[in-house]
Amino acid sequence: MEYRRLGASGLKVSEISLGSWLTYGGYVGKEAARQTILKAYESGVNFFDTANVYMRGEAERAVGEALSQLPRSTYVLATKVRGPMGDLPNQQGLSRKHIMEACDASLKRLGTEYIDLYYCHYPDADTPKEETYRAMDDLVRQGKVLYVGFSNMSASDIAQAVGIVERQGLHPVVANQPLYNMFAPGIEDEIIPLCDRHGIGQVVYSPLAQGVLAGRFESVTDLSGSARAADASGGEAVRSWLKEEYVVRARLLQEMASDFGLSLSQLALAWTLRHPQVASAIVGASRPEQIEENVRASGVRLAGAQWAEFESAVGRTPASV
Repeated sequence: MEYRRLGASGLKVSEISLGSWLTYGGYVGKEAARQTILKAYESGVNFFDTANVYMRGEAERAVGEALSQLPRSTYVLATKVRGPMGDLPNQQGLSRKHIMEACDASLKRLGTEYIDLYYCHYPDADTPKEETYRAMDDLVRQGKVLYVGFSNMSASDIAQAVGIVERQGLHPVVANQPLYNMFAPGIEDEIIPLCDRHGIGQVVYSPLAQGVLAGRFESVTDLSGSARAADASGGEAVRSWLKEEYVVRARLLQEMASDFGLSLSQLALAWTLRHPQVASAIVGASRPEQIEENVRASGVRLAGAQWAEFESAVGRTPASV
């Protein structure tokens, strides 16, 4: 496993990180989750990602219980705030009230005294950004949070947020968590350059397009036989990538990857990591074997001409990275 600095901070995270959306606390049993998380750790993964809204807190509990067996200083733990944790008006959003209360609840579920990286999960148009980032700054000053990040933000949202943080002298935002994969390279044009100017690293989600770029799903029939299909959100997430154009391109990429001694998933992960501003790619795993394959993508380095060949295969003009 290789490690990269997270943005302009001194924090070093593994190039492959382990997420928990839909899996832990969901269709993956507690013991399978524990074994997979520990296998990731043994394989060099030091970065674990979750969110309070994943399974209404159950994912945090599952991740926290597994990590409790490990020395706290040896891993980086990230979670998020924004989504609904109840039906009442102040049980969601990015208000100071919800952020403070949600952080305390996450700490309790995770069984830890501090969160390494705390994200604003997605924008909240009803709350002034100054209120949000002042509250996040206060959590850092209180020692409950070490670093601040945001996720699913537009370039405009990011520019406004960093403007507030810099003008008011708040603790800097060090991480952005966007969607990024070979079929969805949209952050390259505006978001990565903007974040780079402000010392914000990328921690990307869905680098495998919910399994399509791992060769696990080629049709809705494949999905119907999977445990993930039992969860409505999980099934819908995969279906969004099961377009014929994506499936055809994934098959072609799989053939090309084998020429380099790589699996399709290793190729797809290495593609995201070819960008120096990407600190880590988040993978999901329901079994330890999946982790063993994915971590081998760390350290894969191909020449620019080789990446150009892969990008041409998915119908893209090769990016200059």
